[in-house]
Amino acid sequence: MFDGLRARYLGVLRRVRRFERREVREFRRWIEHTGNLIHLSVLLLVPLLIALVTAISNSVAILPFVLFPPLASGTFTLFADPEGTYASPTKFVGGLTAGALCGTVAIWVGVNTALHDPIAATELFVSPVEAALAVFLTGGVTWALDFEEPSAFSTALLALIAPVFGTPGSVGTFFLQYVGSVFVASTIVAGAFHVWRKHFYERRSRYLYESTNGDDHVLVPMRSDADRPTAMFGARLAAAHDAGKVVLLDVVDEASVEEAARTMAVPTDGADARLVDTDAAETDAVETEEVQVAQRSAERLEAEARRIETEVGIPCEVVVVGDGTDRSRTVLKTARETNCDLVVAPYEEEAGSLSPFVRGLFRGDIDTVAFRSGDDSRERWKRVLVPVRGAGDTAHAMIEFARRVAGESGRVSVCTCIDGEGERRAAETTLANLVEAFEGSFETRVSRSSIESFLSANDSYYDLTIMGASTDRSAASRFVSPPTFERIHELDCDVAIVHRG
Repeated sequence: MFDGLRARYLGVLRRVRRFERREVREFRRWIEHTGNLIHLSVLLLVPLLIALVTAISNSVAILPFVLFPPLASGTFTLFADPEGTYASPTKFVGGLTAGALCGTVAIWVGVNTALHDPIAATELFVSPVEAALAVFLTGGVTWALDFEEPSAFSTALLALIAPVFGTPGSVGTFFLQYVGSVFVASTIVAGAFHVWRKHFYERRSRYLYESTNGDDHVLVPMRSDADRPTAMFGARLAAAHDAGKVVLLDVVDEASVEEAARTMAVPTDGADARLVDTDAAETDAVETEEVQVAQRSAERLEAEARRIETEVGIPCEVVVVGDGTDRSRTVLKTARETNCDLVVAPYEEEAGSLSPFVRGLFRGDIDTVAFRSGDDSRERWKRVLVPVRGAGDTAHAMIEFARRVAGESGRVSVCTCIDGEGERRAAETTLANLVEAFEGSFETRVSRSSIESFLSANDSYYDLTIMGASTDRSAASRFVSPPTFERIHELDCDVAIVHRG
């Protein structure tokens, strides 16, 4: 009875853990979108900062509550557009402080030129002349100092009514406290924004993007010497990380065994064919043909491994396995057993579409790249084109892979295609958000032509095009608009198709 309850408990616990892992994975992919990250940061950080300033105000009794509305709106402006026109800590502090000073000057001018109407103890009245003067001075000062900040006008106008909500005392003393309060409060917010942007937002690819932290153990299935460019491409990806390694894999299938049986030399005396490894065959009951195929495959892979280690300088392992019921499933299983988080496989087609092998890999839960070589002699890719549909983890992975293979001396172009000019500004913002999270220089391009026309017109300028497999789209969406790689068959450059597991 207790064993049954324990087994049931363990089963429930495993399901809960699987659910938690799936939810964490989905959340990480959701937060990789720059827009989602910014909205979440605004939702969490702006209330905390306003709460901090409020707590300070309550404790020292020098920050007037009227300061909080422009401070909150200015804080939102900072975090909502971290790379925008107003996303400058200096402009933020300078603009709000300049507005407070200009409002104070307008009050002083009104009081000393009989333009100021007395403010009764229980009523609120602001001189129109003082309001106009405060806004005029704020506009001129912020323009001259390049401190243009919308919230500056709020602090200027609030200075005109601050005495009603302020503490008793002389007007000069209170406004000195008001300007000092604006400076202190805005400095606190600007300091927090600077830390967030420099140490988190600008490094979000390091902390949030799985493609930049993983995909450094690469498994490459190799069926023949024609797959050597694929192996070198996988090695270039792995070499970008210090812990990178490459595992070359060959799957011994029935067709290979039958071919070996036809080509094995049979002694003239009628004896059995000579075994390549007699001990292994006797111990493991391996058939003669299987041993022959495994030996040949191992020798071929070991020669390629030595070449990769010499040219790229990363560890390279060799694995030869027997075929199961499904070749793609065998490759994915081997990737898990060898601790590989990325599979780089040769691109294969059948009847004008993806082969069952590549489709099986794309249905797996391990990141996969299907590589199609247009030039078997090319083993370096210095000019890389990355067409994207929008932001997301797949786009980040493609840009990361492009950055790895191009290296510091290479050039990476990230492009997208639009239907009309009204989409251009949004597309440019999306591309800017995508590339700014990565180190190095990038070129961004927005084209009004179709993606097929754009790639056909520009493929000769690039060594490699990296595009998505569109496995994150629904079946209906893929039916209406097939993935780009299925519509492009004659590009001059190499092509890498990325699937996120």
